[in-house]
Amino acid sequence: MTSSRARVRAPELVGRGGWLNTGGTELSLAGLRGRIVLLDFWTFCCVNCLHVLDELRPLEEKYADVLVTVGVHSPKFVHESEHGAVVAAVERYGVHHPVLDDPDLTTWKQYAVRAWPTLTVVDPEGYVVAQLSGEGHAHALDTLLADLVAEHESKGTLHRGDGPYVAPAPREGVLSFPGKVLVLDDGTLLVSDTAHHSLAHLDADGGTLLRRIGDGTRGLRDGDAAETRFSEPNGLALLPPDVAAAVGYDVVVADTVNHAVRGVDTATWTTRTVAGTGAQWMQGEPSSGAALGVALSSPWDVAWFDGAIVVAMAGVHRLDRVDPAAGTVTPYAGTTNEGLVDGELPRAWFAQTSGLVVSADGDTLWLADSETSALRRVRNGVVTTEVGRGLFDFGLMDGPAETALLQHPLGVGMLPDGSVAVADTYNGAIRRFDPQTRTVSTLATGLAEPSDVAVVPDADRGHVLLVVESAAHRLVRVALPDEALAVEGTAYRTQRPPTDVAAGALDLEVLFTPPAGQKLDDRYGPSTYLVVSSSPPELLAAGAGSGTDLVRALRITDPAESGVDAGVLHVSVRAASCDDPDAPGAAEFPACHVHQQDWGVPVRITPDGAARLALVLAGLDA
Repeated sequence: MTSSRARVRAPELVGRGGWLNTGGTELSLAGLRGRIVLLDFWTFCCVNCLHVLDELRPLEEKYADVLVTVGVHSPKFVHESEHGAVVAAVERYGVHHPVLDDPDLTTWKQYAVRAWPTLTVVDPEGYVVAQLSGEGHAHALDTLLADLVAEHESKGTLHRGDGPYVAPAPREGVLSFPGKVLVLDDGTLLVSDTAHHSLAHLDADGGTLLRRIGDGTRGLRDGDAAETRFSEPNGLALLPPDVAAAVGYDVVVADTVNHAVRGVDTATWTTRTVAGTGAQWMQGEPSSGAALGVALSSPWDVAWFDGAIVVAMAGVHRLDRVDPAAGTVTPYAGTTNEGLVDGELPRAWFAQTSGLVVSADGDTLWLADSETSALRRVRNGVVTTEVGRGLFDFGLMDGPAETALLQHPLGVGMLPDGSVAVADTYNGAIRRFDPQTRTVSTLATGLAEPSDVAVVPDADRGHVLLVVESAAHRLVRVALPDEALAVEGTAYRTQRPPTDVAAGALDLEVLFTPPAGQKLDDRYGPSTYLVVSSSPPELLAAGAGSGTDLVRALRITDPAESGVDAGVLHVSVRAASCDDPDAPGAAEFPACHVHQQDWGVPVRITPDGAARLALVLAGLDA
């Protein structure tokens, strides 16, 4: 901490993105004169910044009439410089103070900030009196704030009263920033409903709520579904049946902000704490021992691997191992140093690991290392990096693994052919890594911060990918290419008679009319999205790719030129519509809906085949 009495005038607060949580009012230090101002320089990818948000909450409550906390959002990743992403993050993490969106780092530079997170204290007369980097400063801040209150109250320079925070309007919906999804044995879905501080048990359609586990209040409390409490839960995993029978619960939950691992018995929907003390682990504290006696740090995902529960300890860049039968926790991999270093488990470095999945044969644990934008794996006691270059290299690039790029991925899933699907969160994309060819391809783009993926049955394609589209508060389905569906052994696919089409021009039209009482939702850009491809690729001479128009001019290759006389047209479409507030009988609070469908249309090229293909969108409300 710097000197608490250095007489340095605080620079004014400037940010091109403007102000959040102020009801549209622009704040200034001059206007806050008479109050203690705490500037929190943060970025929402940074787990340490999220820790500081939690540290500040008790102080904000204790000093509510004299302290104004201002979050200065200072981005690291490109995605974090988008204003809409900052708005979403403020809601996601329950930030209850004004936030200045500073995408150009203007205020960051004025205050000579060098790291996330950094806290700066400005006294009631407008002078900087302290600057702190990192986390764990709550006690020091408490002491400093008490001293400043006493000093400026005696000087008459302290003004008490309500602060400038204005809460945004609440948003309705079943899910709020869901984190992870787990497919249960009966085909239903368990979703970590992160910002609702609960778990949502959904029907297989992904939209119908069957029950909620947790009362929706942030907290750490065990009990039945109506009384248990979570705090921003994320990862979910099923235990093997024999282990579940022995310990009395079958689902494991990474309860992130409670720094705990919870167990849920889906027969009774009761929850118990199985690891963690509820306090955040700090350097120097014990890392091994009785599971309920050792602190954890922001567990983000969980998986059953190597005979135990492996926990992605995002807060300390380590993997931990919880033995449910013995009731113990031990470090499994990592040094707590943040970075991209491969090698044997104890010597590897990780960077905010946020996604885990185990291969079908159980031999490999795949990891999404978010801060290094990397896909990594654990096999035979060794950690290797398959995609990714380091803490400051990221992007959206397909191709060989050595040159491919991701941007802050949070989730991973196994595909039927043994390849890996990556929820490439800050790219808004789903990527696929093929371990056989060591190449990366893109399966879908235009998603709102996808955070997890799972494969689910599909009557038409055999399987599709279920994506947790976190910032859109929903689950969506993404079609898988044929190569990702190919499996060794027995496989099944619904067979349908082909549609005859002629070589040459083929007009594709997806017919969509918003349901009664709704209209197209174009508030955040185009309301429709169409992707067309074919198997084999040579089937289409023109028209493949993505776009926003639901009409597409295709060209079918002449078999005499390509040797291809049949194949499959893959058509994926998404349309967003909202309740029309002007429609008769409109609801007081309009709801929005996404309509999505994926078609695999078998076609056969014949001389008298059709020159027009019309598909009617019959989507699911999500």
